[in-house]
Order: sequence, then C-alpha cells, then structure tokens
Amino acid sequence: MAQGSGGGFGRRSLLRGAAAGSAALALPALSCAAPAQARSGRPSADWGVQTGDVTTSSGLVWVRSDRPARMVVQTAATESFRNARSWHGPVIGADTDFTGVTSLHGLPSGEQIHYRVLLCDPDDPRRTGEPVSGTFRTAPTGRRTDLRFHWSGDLAGQGWGINPDRGGYRIYEDMRRRNPDFFLCSGDNIYADNPIPERVTLPDGRIWRNVTTEEKSKVAETLAEFRGAFRYNLLDDNLRRFNAQVPTITQWDDHEVHNNWYPGQLLDDDRYTEKDADVLSARSLRAFGEYFPIRTLRPDGGGRVYRVLRHGPLLDVFVLDMRRYRNANSPGRQTDDPQGILGAEQLRWLKRELSRSRAVWKVIASDMPLGLVVPDGKTNFEAVAQGDPGAPLGRELQLAELLRHIKHDRVTGTVWLTTDVHYTAAQHYAPERAAFKDFEPFWEFVSGPLNAGGFQALKLDGTFGPDQPFLKAPDRANTSPAESPQYFGEVDIDGGSGELTVRLRQEGGQVLFSKVLQPGRVGQ
Repeated sequence: MAQGSGGGFGRRSLLRGAAAGSAALALPALSCAAPAQARSGRPSADWGVQTGDVTTSSGLVWVRSDRPARMVVQTAATESFRNARSWHGPVIGADTDFTGVTSLHGLPSGEQIHYRVLLCDPDDPRRTGEPVSGTFRTAPTGRRTDLRFHWSGDLAGQGWGINPDRGGYRIYEDMRRRNPDFFLCSGDNIYADNPIPERVTLPDGRIWRNVTTEEKSKVAETLAEFRGAFRYNLLDDNLRRFNAQVPTITQWDDHEVHNNWYPGQLLDDDRYTEKDADVLSARSLRAFGEYFPIRTLRPDGGGRVYRVLRHGPLLDVFVLDMRRYRNANSPGRQTDDPQGILGAEQLRWLKRELSRSRAVWKVIASDMPLGLVVPDGKTNFEAVAQGDPGAPLGRELQLAELLRHIKHDRVTGTVWLTTDVHYTAAQHYAPERAAFKDFEPFWEFVSGPLNAGGFQALKLDGTFGPDQPFLKAPDRANTSPAESPQYFGEVDIDGGSGELTVRLRQEGGQVLFSKVLQPGRVGQ
C-alpha cells in the first residue's frame, strides 16, 4: 500500500487536461479583475478556505470575507491555473457572518483539483482581493485506487485553546503531512460552553498561554458569540493550512451547544442568561452551517447534519446526528424507547441507506460511543450504554434494532468510528460475549481529542459483548495537551485487496494500535 507520508501529492497523479473535464459546463467568464490587479483595501479572505462533502464529481468550497463580496471560484488542472474554469458563487454579507459556499459539480473523478477563491466588491467587480488557493482530490470511480482518511474530534475544549508556545494546533500539521483524501471530524468542533482564559497554571508550575478573543471570553449564547467560537479555531495557522489541502466531513455533538444537552432541556447553569437548549442549539446550528461546507445544511440553520457521503465504490460514510433527535438523558432502563438517541426517522434512514449501499466498506461516523458508559450526573447517562450488562434497555433498544437489521439484511463491511471521550481505544463486539446475541461481530474505534483535556477511561457495558484489546487514557481528569498526547485515527483502504487498515495514532504520528479488516464479510 502506498504510504503518502510526505506533504506533497505523491499518492495521486495530478489532474491532467481541463480541470472541470468534459462533463462540467463552463460558467461565464470571470467578472472580477485579474489576480495581478488585486490591491489593498479590497475584500480579504484572511480566514482561509476549506472544502467539504467531496464526492466523485463534486465538492463545496468555503470562504469568509472581511466585508460584503461576491465569491468566485476558479478550478484548474495545475497550480498555474492555465485553462481555468470559473464558478460564480453568492454575494456574501452580514446575514451569514460574511461566509459563503460555492458548489462545484461535473468534476473529474479521482483527480487533484486546484482551486482559488477571489472576493470581488459587489458594487465594482474590478475591485478584487488577493486570491486564496487550495486543493483537494475527488473520490475515485474505480476500485483499484487506494484511499486514506483521518478522523478525530474535540477542539479547544476545557479551556485549552491555541497555545503559541506549542505552535498552536500542531496535530493538524501531523495529519496534513500524511496527505489524507479527507478528514472526518466526529464532533465538538468548538466548546461553546468552555471560555478560553489567557493563561492556565499546570500542575508542575508551567504556564499554558492561550490566544484569546472577546467572543471566547464567556459561554456562547448569542448568534454572534457562537459565530465567534467557530471563528476562533481559524486563527490557527496549522488548521488553515490543513483546510486548504484536506476536505472535511463534519458532524456535531454536545459542546457545539452545551455539555450533554438534549432537546427540550432547560440548563441548570448560572453562567447562562438564555437557558433554553432549543434556542441555543438553533443559534449554534446556524453558525455551524455558516462555518462548515455541508451539503445538507443551509446557512439559515435549516436542513440536517446526518447524511451519507459516497466516496467511490470502496467507501460510503454514514454521518450520524446523535444530538438533535435524542430523548432526554435518563437512567436508561425503559423497556420501550422508539425515539432513543437517533430518533425514529433517522434510524429508518440509516437502515435504508445501509441496505442500499454497494460500497465495500460502510463507515458509520458516530458522535458518541456505543459500549462505553458515559454518565450525565449521578443517575443519568449521556450515550447509548447505561451500565446494565443485561438485555437491551433504553437507548440500547434502538442499537439492537439496527444491529439486527445489519445482520438479517446481510450488510457487509460496517465499521464504527467515534471520538467524544478524550482518549483512544479499540473495541470489538461479538454475540458470544453479549447478552443480546442477534447481531454479527463488528469493530468500534475511538480517537481524540485534537486539542482538549484528556480524561480517564470509562467502563464497558456488556450488553453487546465488547472486548477492548487496546486502550490509552490518562490517569486523571482534564490533563492538558502539554501533559497528555492528543490523538487521531487513520484508515487506509487498499485498492487492490480491499483490506481496510485502522491505525490509532498520537500527536507526532506514532502508531499505537493497528488492525486489518477483510472486505466482504458481514461480521469481523
């Protein structure tokens, strides 16, 4: 298998010929002035660019301006932008916090796409800012092409923000150098409920310094404060450089709003004036849709987070939303629970799309772990498991229904990826060890955080028979990134054999655990 450990594009030949290919339609000629004419005082894209939800023939390009501007994207076969095609995007303004997304379509599959974004004065198209460039690979249509992606989550949590003394979010540079096809962020992109202080004294007396902003000086309640929380991370050079090279598939979890929130909750938190979680989550979801290119969301906060991204014949990624449709956190002992953690409609969607999938591998991107007991206070539980190793109860009933469907519909190649718990682990589930037995074996891999506090390992719930062949976690709560490694996971799919290899890595790239899975099986 090709390794692609360098920062270039050696794993994939560069795009040859016209960037948009014969299937793409040329839009009208670029209405902005040429890049060479850019001068100061024009629209600026200091927050960088990013791409998201890339498929075999399409992708979304995101930018933020410092003022109202017309967004224009150029795509080309090479960095010279010879024979470039133009894609005219929206006029972006204050209603979206000056963010905008342009959809590219009809792109050639399995190729490197070079793009640059120009921001034009909407009243004078001759006035344009400096172009900001990026690149991404479209998914292949053939099975012989190797794939690589990374996953992790939890950024700027527990008050551990951008530390200039450590070089900021340097884990993003570790991932960028490995040149993945895309990055799956499994939630907690921000910690809306965790302000960022200027400095923190570590247990050994060292000082942790943070880059700070006005919006991150308090918990996020207003739309402006949520926007500021998402914008905070883009102050990091490593993240902006990563975004310009690696497309993202992004989901959300609790800290986009408040720790362990659920619909209908009234917060018991004296830091908040607005205590209605539904109001806060609506504001957060709008900012989330403004700051990430997600095809199923609109900038006004409409749409949904859960979706399936088809990355060619080898891989489909099923992105779940275990936050917006769940019932209230509880002891989880009910014997009937149709709403569960996914909601009835999302569960029907997931079962239907898994059965329709013809990809060799079906990665289920779960923002919460399945078999780890995640408490919420003294008596309630936050995730699926609730500590009772017997027959399924509460939210476990919904998981049992899904696993039964996967078995009886003979859905092959399912792998679960998650983050959330601030350590890294590998869990294998098997019916011979389980109280509930009507399912096929499967793996769940945990990796994170990206830049947040580390926490001790949680207990396993025996209902679905988990075994944990690997675990690495700190021995105390909220260890800083200066004390405890940060983690990301890596998945490689071999285009020849179809084998899927999962590697759990820590900051710096060291491999902690590796597992090879074989294609074409219902259970592993």
